[in-house]
Amino acid sequence: MKSAITLCQVPEASAGPFVFHQPLVESFATAKKLGYDAVELFFPSADYISVDDVLTLANEHELSIAAVGTGAGMVKHGLSLTDQRSSIRAAALKFILEMVEFGGQLGAPAILGSMQGKWNEQVSREQALSYLADSLREAGKAAAAHDVSFIYEPLNRYETNLINHLAEGAEFLKDHQLENVVLLADLFHMNIEETDVAQAIRDAANYVGHVHFADSNRLAMGLGHTNPTPIIEALKEIGYRGYLSAEVFPQPSPEQCAAQEMQAILEALS
Repeated sequence: MKSAITLCQVPEASAGPFVFHQPLVESFATAKKLGYDAVELFFPSADYISVDDVLTLANEHELSIAAVGTGAGMVKHGLSLTDQRSSIRAAALKFILEMVEFGGQLGAPAILGSMQGKWNEQVSREQALSYLADSLREAGKAAAAHDVSFIYEPLNRYETNLINHLAEGAEFLKDHQLENVVLLADLFHMNIEETDVAQAIRDAANYVGHVHFADSNRLAMGLGHTNPTPIIEALKEIGYRGYLSAEVFPQPSPEQCAAQEMQAILEALS
């Protein structure tokens, strides 16, 4: 398994669980200094920075790009794949496909989290899940053109009412025959929703494609009450070789947070 840390360039997400909000040059340098293998990017749009500029930074600091987030579509642009308005759904899918293309050129998958939206009085759960399946199918196909997966993230009940458990996500992907789509096991969300986080990972073994390595309080691992040992054991059992990515609040400071997370990753993998 490899380590990654989140770099955010979206002002509207300044209070979100992203470690570095500093200029990219500084963030890449600090990630490298602290020993990370890769960075996970959260940008306001696919045209925020050129692919070549990102590759230059990555090569200069010998860092890979673990993934690119699409959440700015929601927090900055107010887009959702399950909105009652077809124009908003179309704009949301367009935004995601643009991020898939951007990430694909970096050899990185894109992540769908908050943009999945919710069902409500205007859009039934059945209809919302149908919209979600159609969008995931398109995103999976687009990602396949770059030989990367598309990552879908089950969120906790306070952020979505669509899919909250890893097993639900795995069943959804299987039932809808959604190819080239994998699941993000976010330990913060799982601490809220799962009875047994490690067992949930085992049960969804074939679908786990990315991990957000966050403690129970969304701080760096070791600052909450999560025991990472059985979780790491489960990841090893299923043959997971992807990233443990730090999508956590930058407390007490970004660099202290990043150092604590790296220490926790090294201890967990030792």
